[in-house]
Amino acid sequence: MKKTKLSLLDQINNPTDLKKLKRSQLPQLCDELREFIIETVSRHGGHFGASLGTVELTAALHYVMNTPYDQLIWDVGHQAYGHKILTGRRDTFHTNRKHKGISGFPRREESVYDAFGTGHSSTSISAALGMALAAKLSGQHDKQHIAVIGDGAMTAGMAFEALNHAGASDTNLIVILNDNCMSIDQNVGALKDYLTHLTLTGTYNKFRKNVGKTITKLPLVGERSKELLHRTKSGIKSMLSEQANFFEALNLRYFGPLDGHDVLKLVETLQYMRHIPGPKLLHVITTKGKGYAPAEQEKTLWHFPGLFDKVTGKIQKAIIDGPQPPKYQDVFGHSVVELAERNDKIVGITPAMLSGSSLKFMMEKMPERTFDVGICEQHAVTLAAGLATQGMTVFCNIYSSFMQRGYDQLVHDVVLQQLPVIFCLDRGGLVGEDGATHHGIYDISYSRCLPGLIISAPMNESELRNLMYTAQLSGLTQPFMIRYPRGQGVMPNWRTPFRKIKIGTGRKIREGRDLAILSFGHPGNFALEACEELEADGVNVALFDMRFVKPIDEHLLHHVFQHYRQLITVEDGTIIGGLGSAVLEFMAINNYHADVRILGVPDRIVEHGKVTELHKECGFDKDGIKAVVKEMLQQERMIQKLVKHESL
Repeated sequence: MKKTKLSLLDQINNPTDLKKLKRSQLPQLCDELREFIIETVSRHGGHFGASLGTVELTAALHYVMNTPYDQLIWDVGHQAYGHKILTGRRDTFHTNRKHKGISGFPRREESVYDAFGTGHSSTSISAALGMALAAKLSGQHDKQHIAVIGDGAMTAGMAFEALNHAGASDTNLIVILNDNCMSIDQNVGALKDYLTHLTLTGTYNKFRKNVGKTITKLPLVGERSKELLHRTKSGIKSMLSEQANFFEALNLRYFGPLDGHDVLKLVETLQYMRHIPGPKLLHVITTKGKGYAPAEQEKTLWHFPGLFDKVTGKIQKAIIDGPQPPKYQDVFGHSVVELAERNDKIVGITPAMLSGSSLKFMMEKMPERTFDVGICEQHAVTLAAGLATQGMTVFCNIYSSFMQRGYDQLVHDVVLQQLPVIFCLDRGGLVGEDGATHHGIYDISYSRCLPGLIISAPMNESELRNLMYTAQLSGLTQPFMIRYPRGQGVMPNWRTPFRKIKIGTGRKIREGRDLAILSFGHPGNFALEACEELEADGVNVALFDMRFVKPIDEHLLHHVFQHYRQLITVEDGTIIGGLGSAVLEFMAINNYHADVRILGVPDRIVEHGKVTELHKECGFDKDGIKAVVKEMLQQERMIQKLVKHESL
């Protein structure tokens, strides 16, 4: 496909170049920037709709603000592709989210224009306020601090906490509320309704401006004039709309709502706002997917569409030859519906991930028993705890990396009260192109230290169904965690009959005499492939699927340590505190001696790339496992030769 010539955008290598444009040229630049995003993402992939919606806002911010001196923080970063392109990364943008390429999210290490790393939502206001307070303490009174946050991210408690603090601070903070009624799925809750009705404030702002001009012409002087102006404006606001008082009640000067696709009006407003002291909020109305009709019409689908034909809008799909294994998330989604049809006590909860978790299937069939709480992981966990106290069987589905945000609630509200909440941690393990902020690699370690928490992981789809079935059976008195990875399983015929699993038991997958592998979760399939290929080389390896890392199967471990001198543990999680650590603890407590190698995610930050690339990089893919087996057996042979030689 021939690349479109971009006459203005080709001249922009940084915001200094952008400022050289005439204001009248900005609409053309925005058209070219939008076309560049469409062209590049269609051929190389990435998040799509969110950044199309912020093209004009991005251009206006860098045109008006003195970045990077002025600090610009993009909440989450799905909306920051235009920002990356205008700040020196146009020529490398095609490497976005690729292994060793630029990140899909803002990163401080990547550019001086990325003031703060943002992969998880709702952090921007707190970070910007911290920077603003530091500038105030340093005497940098001209420095601006801008947090761009979506209306979906604004639902999180952290955002409200930051607004509350910001209103009490005399800082140069501008919060830009990018309101498109979407996160990944349609937004939910009272805040959505509030923002929908806040268009009344447009009338208020226009009226206030006119009244302000009139009052300033009156023969009043000094403080009396200012006091009258303030009281009059406050009265007008109360008269026109009670709802318009929310942000200003927190002492943030409110502007808007403004058309977020009118770049000239945005420039005019931002130039005005930057000279007003104190914390401010600009409310802009945008359309997710703006400028590309298919993305405007089906916003959830086009949040991350994959590769597509930009002319026809047809999304490329892999050619399927025969039945394929489903995604683990879909196995969860369909299975929880099956279980809920049998058990009327079952309810489902997810924080803004109805589609991502596939809890959408339950929402479609049982909306009264399915709760999307918005981007509120802490609330989701404690809501689940409250439901559990009343005898409900709660499936709380949260991405592993997002569960980190609800850790205190997991400890305080669930574990310490021993409430039988069932946590289904989607995206457990390395997730691929989203990178370090989204890898679900810490949950085993941060959960294994909690008393009474059952921690499990299925090796395949059938095991996931059985773990879910086991967790919802009556009589469970402990919280139950089931983690599973992003992506496909291994069983095309996955809808197997439900079967109870005895909690804390593993299973033998294959016999072996030379060495034993202990796996946890989906990586057991990598180990099984490795064992089968090693068998062709005359190497006979045993494989055990542990299924539970807590309580761990001690009977199985006694058997393994009594029969094998060499062990390998394999897991899709950090090697510190995971399955390998649990096995070493058992070995030490029971005074066993063996050569144990732990394969998993090393103690360093793992960046983005395809999941297969990251498994290989971390050394626990099929080939990595085979290499360690051969190395260990070679060392054992050398030791045996040495022992034999010394005994002669």
